[in-house]
Amino acid sequence: MDLAYIPSPSTGVINLGPVPLRGYAFCIIIGVFVAVWYGNKRWIARGGKAGTVADIAVWAVPFGLVGGRLYHVITDYQLYFSEGENWVDAFKIWEGGLGIWGAIALGAVGAWIGCRRRGIPLPAYADAIAPGIALAQAIGRWGNWFNQELYGKPTDLPWALKISAGANREAGLYHPTFLYESLWCIGVALLVVWADRRFKLGHGRAFALYVAAYCAGRGWIEYMRVDEAHHVLGLRLNVWTAIVVFVLAVAYIVISSRVRPGREETVEPEAKGDKASGTAKDTADPDGSESSADAKDGDAEGIGTSATGDATGNDAATGSDAGAGEAAAGESAKDGADHGAGAAGKS
Repeated sequence: MDLAYIPSPSTGVINLGPVPLRGYAFCIIIGVFVAVWYGNKRWIARGGKAGTVADIAVWAVPFGLVGGRLYHVITDYQLYFSEGENWVDAFKIWEGGLGIWGAIALGAVGAWIGCRRRGIPLPAYADAIAPGIALAQAIGRWGNWFNQELYGKPTDLPWALKISAGANREAGLYHPTFLYESLWCIGVALLVVWADRRFKLGHGRAFALYVAAYCAGRGWIEYMRVDEAHHVLGLRLNVWTAIVVFVLAVAYIVISSRVRPGREETVEPEAKGDKASGTAKDTADPDGSESSADAKDGDAEGIGTSATGDATGNDAATGSDAGAGEAAAGESAKDGADHGAGAAGKS
């Protein structure tokens, strides 16, 4: 008797009146919001502007969804195009089936278009959103739990996942590979954040670290899965994909660190309006300062001229008063001399 296991939901759809809320789609949407929210915080911390990550995500997310679905349909074409299958089911994305490799590849194309339109380097943008993507994957994997899919081999561990009987699956207890990958992605996000702070990763190296770390985990988790898949040389196709992408990511980190060491100093150029406003302000301030200085100099000169004029006027008045005093003294002396001469004549 199994005493401990992880139960699976009885249904992956919750009906809110006439609107069906599918657990798989809900997890994908929540993951996208978390990735954009956290990516925006990291972008601002690196000198970017608020809202830029969301603007570019408008391009990246639709491209990523299409790429993820295309990869799944191409690598599992027998589920949709074999005899007795309905090819229309290939468009039912809400029933599950997104390949992360295709989502990242085509999502990068959408991000490149968005970055190009804003004059932003794609590697800098990728570095900012890398841990957010890992968190989005961690959340999105719970959509597989709702759909009871992508589980591993049978096990009797206390955290085994209980799967009910259904189309293309047998009832039993299996490894919860969705949970393993979810926890692994959280660890990848923490690793990228730590390494980015510790080593100041730039020019796409934080994103490459995310890719390499994810592939390292995806390899052994993929090996545990029992769902139908194509095999090459005895290994599942996604295991080989993880190995190849891991090698490419590590090679990029090594080569990039030698060719372009350090981190970008500027991740987002100023908007034209901001530049024009700043230029006008810079131009107005010096001229205003000079005009103010000229006005002050004029006031000083006026005060100096007034003071000089007052001093000159005072000197002239003083000189006039002195001249008048001297003339009065001369008249008094003359009168005295005439009076003396008259007195002598009478004697």
